Amino acid sequence: MKKIIAFVLGAILVIGLLAGCSGNGGGQGGGQGGGGQEGGGEGQAATGRVYWLNFKPELDETAQKLATMYTEKTGVNVQVVTAASGTYSQTLTSEMDKSEAPTLFIIGNQAGVKDWKDYALDLTGTAIANELTTDAYNLYDETGKLCSIGYCYECYGIIVNPDLIEAAGHTMDEIKNFEGLKAVAEDIHARAAELGFDAFSSSDMDGSSSWRFTGHMINLEYVYEERAAGSVWTECPPELTGEFMKNYKNLFDLCINNSLTDPKDLATGGHDAEAEFKEGKAAFFVNGSWEYAAVSEAVPRATMIPYYCGVEGEEKAGLNCGTENCWAVNAKASPEDQQATIDFMVWLVSDPEASALMVEQLGILPYKNAPASTNGFLNDAARYTDEGCYVMDWATNYQPNVDDYRAALVSALNAYCADQSDANWALVETAAIQGWAVQYQKANAN
Repeated sequence: MKKIIAFVLGAILVIGLLAGCSGNGGGQGGGQGGGGQEGGGEGQAATGRVYWLNFKPELDETAQKLATMYTEKTGVNVQVVTAASGTYSQTLTSEMDKSEAPTLFIIGNQAGVKDWKDYALDLTGTAIANELTTDAYNLYDETGKLCSIGYCYECYGIIVNPDLIEAAGHTMDEIKNFEGLKAVAEDIHARAAELGFDAFSSSDMDGSSSWRFTGHMINLEYVYEERAAGSVWTECPPELTGEFMKNYKNLFDLCINNSLTDPKDLATGGHDAEAEFKEGKAAFFVNGSWEYAAVSEAVPRATMIPYYCGVEGEEKAGLNCGTENCWAVNAKASPEDQQATIDFMVWLVSDPEASALMVEQLGILPYKNAPASTNGFLNDAARYTDEGCYVMDWATNYQPNVDDYRAALVSALNAYCADQSDANWALVETAAIQGWAVQYQKANAN
């Protein structure tokens, strides 16, 4: 295969030189070479095509604009098709059956790797892989093949208003672990009437809010199980140890017992945690990077800290960072189309104008030549990584029968919030740990 690709690329180079001598450019257009240098343009024939099956509907307008820009610049034909929200899997299956299938598509999790690994070109050592600043968001198959690479990511943790922390007589430097977070939060809560604000915004357990605790904060258990085992999950484990449920309890208790809202009133919801934070009624708000635009205007100094929970060495913890936005290149496309696609990807993340448009829409790109993010919370995530802190990956992506699993956890948490007894916490542990095993069996029953 390497010899074939070398032969094809050699032929492309000869054709390009001949076209340059004759001055007969345009037509099918050029593209960038493997090193990411610009190709195509006047006097140079382009080869290959790009068909990007886009995963994010909100990126469609920008993706279409970028496709036009690249075609005008290089002559390479770039087609962008955006799947409707919630239909990507079905659309991908349908499009891959066509004679001109997508050359650039999404494999966003290990389940996707299992389904599509035979269609994924090994991106190890390619020009686009060499542009990455981290391997944290890449997906591999069981052989070590690099099937897809993250092109953007999100993060979640605890959003903080430093102005309120300082108004309470504390500093952000005090909050470097659970002990520090607990001391600050409990002091603020104890003096809430005097200060005019409380520690945490409401932790409602209705459908609009419970995911923050059953889909995000519970990640503490999964990530620290991964770290204890010395490796991240590459597939859903059949069972959990429950070793770190005490740490999940530490943080959950801190949130619900040092808040504007009585824990007994959390089950039915009706409280606006975002508004409470924006209006200066609470210093802490459990949420993610997607909230930056909503809260930063009201709280310009808003920052995000990790889920401190009492685990040894957590001073080196970073934010929970992850994505299902991972690019794959079609291994069954022609060598010319594969090369054109990789060249286009490199341009997207390195060209000043193109990468700026991508960052504007996606928040952050984990690539060397991409501009800095305008999202302060994503910049916080990058800062923790730059300081050598470990990334807490999105292990929650592996939750089996996710809706049923989380519903059982919500039910148990509601019972616990109503009566914080040891017996009721045991119900939470049962839902989280034994519930995982039960749902795994259901999901994998033949």
